[in-house]
Amino acid sequence: MKRESNVMHNTLFRFVKQVASLAQKLTDAALMELSDPAGNGFAGWKHAVLLYLREHMSAEYEEIIDWAEEMERVRAVLNLQRGEFPAPSTLCKAFKRASMTVWRQLLRRSAELLDQNGHAAIDATYFDRQQASSHYLRRIDRSVKTIQTTFLVDTAEGAILDLHCSTKWPDETKIGPKVALRNAGDLRSLAADKGYDDMSFREELRNAGIRPLIKHRVFAPYDHAHNARIDDELYGQRSQTESVNSSIKRSHGSAVRARDWFRQFREITLIAGVYNVEQATER
Repeated sequence: MKRESNVMHNTLFRFVKQVASLAQKLTDAALMELSDPAGNGFAGWKHAVLLYLREHMSAEYEEIIDWAEEMERVRAVLNLQRGEFPAPSTLCKAFKRASMTVWRQLLRRSAELLDQNGHAAIDATYFDRQQASSHYLRRIDRSVKTIQTTFLVDTAEGAILDLHCSTKWPDETKIGPKVALRNAGDLRSLAADKGYDDMSFREELRNAGIRPLIKHRVFAPYDHAHNARIDDELYGQRSQTESVNSSIKRSHGSAVRARDWFRQFREITLIAGVYNVEQATER
């Protein structure tokens, strides 16, 4: 039992070190968003570490502060002594304050911890909004019970490169180009199911130097011919997105905890970054 406990603590410590390294490389603007505006000397990257750790351990704000204060090696990484940690409310405010840009930066850096081959896949999944703000639901006159989340995944080791969240469930052919093209410099090919079947999307990918691996809906014999020309091995790696979706929901649940839609989007982005770091530390 003692050996298992040591292994667990070593894994947690590696997780903390990885996140600390990523967070300290954030842009100055991102660090300012995370930092305590009251000027209490608690740096933005330290907020990021504790917020990632909270999601990794599925803990409440109070629990993660108490736990981190008792871990000597974690205190050393954060350069903090007992009693110097932020109040749980301060940590909560840091999460609310930081924009999606901050969490996207962290997500992108976390993906770099895993090997990438430039062959990516895209697919959508859904997260439950059990804590959705009733005010928000009344304002839009609609009961939105799930968030559509589109993940862009590199197929080498399943690194999540980017994502898109929406409460309006937009057409996949509208989201696909938005997510893929802002990552065009890192992609050689993109695999997607028939939900992304759109000739303009394929043309946009080709113009960006990305090989489209998107199955055609079959309406005529030539659609079979188009599908037959798709590289089966590369297209088959599209299942990586399903594996990532499944793994995230097994580890972190299928429902978000935040109440407002904008914090729910940030929470899902944070979860994706945590997933990448977890995969890297387990290897």
